[in-house]
Amino acid sequence: MNSAVIRFLGGISLLLGACLAFGIAAPAQMGNEPWNAQGIINTSASPKAKLHSVPIRAVTMGEGFWSERMQTNAEKSIPTLLGLLEEHGVVDNFRRLSGRKNAGRRGPLYTDSDLYKWMEAVAFVLQSGDRPQLRETLDKLIDDVLAAQEPSGYLNTYYVGDRAKLRFSEMYRSHELYCLGHLLQAAIAYYRATGNRKLLDGGIKYADYVLHTLGPEKKPALTGHPEFEMALVELYRTTGDKRYLDFVHYLFTGEKLRLQLTDEQVTYLFSGIPFTSRMELEGHAVRALYACSGATDYYLETGDAEYLETLGRLWKDLVERKMYITGGVGSYAEGESVGVAYDLPNERAYAESCAAIANMMWNWRMLAASAGAPYADVIEKALYNGINSGMSLSGTLYCYRNPLESRGKEDIRQPWYDTTCCPPNLERTFASIPGYLYSTDSSGVYVHLYHSSTLDWHLEDGTGLTLAQQTKYPWDGDITLKISPAKAATFTLYLRIPGWASKATVTLDGKPAPGKPKPGDYFAIRREWKAAGTVRLQLDMAPHLVAANPLVREDYGRVAVQRGPLLYCLEQVDQEDRGSVFDVVLPAVPDPSQGFTSEFRADMLGGIVVLKHKGMATPKPLSEEPLYQTIERTPRREEKEVNLTFIPYYAWANRLPGAMEVWIPYASGGKVVK
Repeated sequence: MNSAVIRFLGGISLLLGACLAFGIAAPAQMGNEPWNAQGIINTSASPKAKLHSVPIRAVTMGEGFWSERMQTNAEKSIPTLLGLLEEHGVVDNFRRLSGRKNAGRRGPLYTDSDLYKWMEAVAFVLQSGDRPQLRETLDKLIDDVLAAQEPSGYLNTYYVGDRAKLRFSEMYRSHELYCLGHLLQAAIAYYRATGNRKLLDGGIKYADYVLHTLGPEKKPALTGHPEFEMALVELYRTTGDKRYLDFVHYLFTGEKLRLQLTDEQVTYLFSGIPFTSRMELEGHAVRALYACSGATDYYLETGDAEYLETLGRLWKDLVERKMYITGGVGSYAEGESVGVAYDLPNERAYAESCAAIANMMWNWRMLAASAGAPYADVIEKALYNGINSGMSLSGTLYCYRNPLESRGKEDIRQPWYDTTCCPPNLERTFASIPGYLYSTDSSGVYVHLYHSSTLDWHLEDGTGLTLAQQTKYPWDGDITLKISPAKAATFTLYLRIPGWASKATVTLDGKPAPGKPKPGDYFAIRREWKAAGTVRLQLDMAPHLVAANPLVREDYGRVAVQRGPLLYCLEQVDQEDRGSVFDVVLPAVPDPSQGFTSEFRADMLGGIVVLKHKGMATPKPLSEEPLYQTIERTPRREEKEVNLTFIPYYAWANRLPGAMEVWIPYASGGKVVK
């Protein structure tokens, strides 16, 4: 977006008037912002939003870490996945209902949502810039989807024919409202990309059918898999129709008694009882985090204090007791569930890619509600690690699970899963990244994430603003920002100082900026800005070791290696002596952060900073020792010095199959042999 767009928006009423004068059907103005000025979530008029989203199109990404991932996503991931969706009958499920294809229904009952997430990913790509061929493909798919819609508005490819009698009767498992939620999210993203509301009108028709059929004094509603709540709030923000917000309130008050759910089902679903009665985060990880995201959206629109209190309680429970160091969530494969406090197994970690994405989505909403840097820290942690690991560097293989330790005996990355929720979810996340870099409030502009980019937007008083950011982050901690308002203006620039940063310095036009940067907070610079004011932020990128709470028993006596926002791991293929990664330790030294060397390798894994450190290894494998022996019979092990090579965690499993470990034993060791 450029300044011309701002002038266009200011004159939109004249355009609409002209359209009406000549009998042209102009697109309806919906919500509080024009379609092309709305962010990933449109908080522009949310009463309790302290921060307001910037539209994706207002941010032009420069060369760097995420722009490369976004290009791969748009040019390889998205087209390849559509081919697989076609191959596995997901698109034909719609065509068969309209008579466009003679094919049986294929896939699990929730496959509609996989296509909708793919469509949303394309819509986010189009918000960054038009791609005519991709847009044409999306338009054709929209026609296929809408052709399957019934006159009543109902649109679901599973509950048709003989199963039509089961509609809204098994909502604990049916995913009907979940699929509708993803349809609405895709429709809103497409509307914000193009101004075309054909998919949105279809989504509204289905949503209105649901409101007519379900609710108070009607058939009771349960989302089963929360998502619909987020979508309804966003539909309210887009249309201004309060019925959608009211229905969210109904959903969050719970229907446990009428639906006769068991306590186990209520825990697993994370729905069915009043949201504000929740005391801890539990059950299915994605469902729980999607519910929290929708509840935060609801708070942003209503200011209900009970929701804010509940959200704070659940967030603290997650980040202080149940979240992986990667930002991943979900300790157990059984029920894909969050797990109990401090039980964070590494090799058995489920940590579904969708759960890390849901964690990011929730923290984005909590950030909007609070302007608090700790939420942005979780966003960064999840994005660079637990989410980024979910897609291969080629863009065509995906992780459903993201363990923190592996024996290398399984192909963790696959091109296709029968439950295909993660691949399109990763694609829509990568496509939407520009919308997460910046926000505004009445006092100025916030910088949340660091990447070479240009923000071409405006302050909330209407003053045009260009903010150009140059950096090689996350490989380098040197960030330069040039701030150029359209006219001299007094406002505040807020720079996030990451919680991991041990040192940070800020200069303003070459001189130290007043104040002291504090890790885990925003550094505020308020002044009268004129053309091309320059701010430089320098973050110490020295690697450091991280220890877990001793109650995380699996990580006791172990450390993880982090450099900047990136978590590192040992992968078998990189170790020079080819010994097992499970036979090495990091020796304890007075200054744990000393001893690392860093090298950028452009020829390795798409270009990464490799870390090296001396370690200790046993001359013979530990697997040759007895399973148990008394401590007095345990010999003091001889150890040899080895060179350990660490790579970013997100890049593992992109080469030969092999073992991987994040948490490394950290001990003084035994007798050294040369």
